[in-house]
Amino acid sequence: MGGTIKEHNATLLASGGVEDHIHLLVRSHPSFAISTITQFLKANSSRWISAEWKTRSRFQWQSGYSAFSVSQSKKQDVVRYLANQKAHHSKRSFCDEYLEMLEKHQMSYNLRYIFEREVVG
Repeated sequence: MGGTIKEHNATLLASGGVEDHIHLLVRSHPSFAISTITQFLKANSSRWISAEWKTRSRFQWQSGYSAFSVSQSKKQDVVRYLANQKAHHSKRSFCDEYLEMLEKHQMSYNLRYIFEREVVG
């Protein structure tokens, strides 16, 4: 992923994740939209994972993603958060944390489209 990011005039500053998600702290160049970088990251990493892991079916990421800006003053907090994903998510699911963050920052969302799960009702 670092190589793909570098190809798009961006820098991977930190990463972390667990079985069901990853986080990347990226400094991007203004000439590339984050959606473009994400598209190339997902495509290239899916190809690599499918080839390297010899999975029964083709690996693919979920269709969505989230991107948030981080101020320079909070960069080290984010780096620490990314480094401690296993411990952090042993106490709290990413889904719960994500929904709480959306609500805390008063971001509108439709639960039907969160994590590609269908909510009937």
